[in-house]
Amino acid sequence: MFLLDSLQEILFTLRQNKLRTILTAFGVFWGIFMLIMLLGAGRGLQNGAESGFTSNVRDSVWLWTGKTSIPYQGLPINRQVRYTEDDIEAIRREIPGVKIVSGENPLGSVNGGDTLITYGKRSGNFGVFGVADDYFSIKANLDFHAGRPLNAMDNAESRKVAMIGTLVRDRLFPGENPVGQFVRINGISFRIVGLFYDEERQGQASERLYVPFSVYQKTFGKGENYVRIITYQPKPGYDPFEVEQEVVALLQQRHNVAPEDRRGIRSNNFVEASQATEALFAAINAFIWFVGIGTLMAGIVGISNIMMITVKERTVEIGVRKALGARPRQIVAALLFESILVTALAGYAGLVCGVGLLELIQFIMRSLHIQNDFFERPEVDLALAVQAIAILVIAGALAGFAPAWRAANISPVEAMRE
Repeated sequence: MFLLDSLQEILFTLRQNKLRTILTAFGVFWGIFMLIMLLGAGRGLQNGAESGFTSNVRDSVWLWTGKTSIPYQGLPINRQVRYTEDDIEAIRREIPGVKIVSGENPLGSVNGGDTLITYGKRSGNFGVFGVADDYFSIKANLDFHAGRPLNAMDNAESRKVAMIGTLVRDRLFPGENPVGQFVRINGISFRIVGLFYDEERQGQASERLYVPFSVYQKTFGKGENYVRIITYQPKPGYDPFEVEQEVVALLQQRHNVAPEDRRGIRSNNFVEASQATEALFAAINAFIWFVGIGTLMAGIVGISNIMMITVKERTVEIGVRKALGARPRQIVAALLFESILVTALAGYAGLVCGVGLLELIQFIMRSLHIQNDFFERPEVDLALAVQAIAILVIAGALAGFAPAWRAANISPVEAMRE
């Protein structure tokens, strides 16, 4: 009953001071709304940057070859270096800091997209890659929609099976489940065992098919054991850059490449890019929180000022209440309840509008197929947003406590005289 009476009284007071109430609520609303939008924009930028790491684990290293640029041990320059399956075994055997090592062979260009794949009367040009054991432990962030990944038994038994990307499915199997069906790669039949989505290059890496490495070598590699690309993941606790130097040095030694030659053996260490990205977004998030907290502080100051004005205007009313027997804690509770109610409702409205606008932006980007390498899926952690509202409510209550307590402890005579 007391709560209902207090709520009716607060609503009456707010209606009597509509402009003040609206301005106070708008300050809180805008603070939460701007914080949500800033956090959402920051997350969108971070998602866009993270999509550049594709589906690979963050500490993976990829190595490919080129032509030598320095003569070495009597050998001329412009020699084409070629990895072999023995190199993979050597890395696994001689580098203790390597956890997983694998390889891939593209049928055609490295980016793929130039191999004819047919299913019945439908056909298209896609990328085909032969992959060795543990490959999908390094490409660990692939999104599997159906079926399974290739495994060691597929390689050991040279099974003619394949995984296909969602864009291949859309072209060859519109509206169908491709798992269990057969496609022809350069006229040779392969059974589909898995369907995946890879967000690399805004999803364009889903125009791929993966087949077992052993089958690739026998069917398309003419029995040769060459490997176009080697990839590995270092063990936890090892310096990834030192491990990279050891692997590169081993490959240079095996292929007679000068230690200072940077063209014969090339590498791309995702750890370096990951660390740079994390440092960048740590700074961006710090800036976002700095601006957001400043906006929230402005709301808290506004609530404090309004509470001081409210208490000042209601001093006579407070005196009358005390003369009629109201206790100080009842008066303080009524004044703080008013502050908490306005702050909570305005903060919730700011949260709903901010999240709603972020969802609308995502919907528009999906509907119009807007793809951007630097901005993707703006979103916000709702737990952080609710915490921000809670902090604002508590801070608003604390800001109004001092003037409310002072007014509640003033004598009725002094209050009515003021």
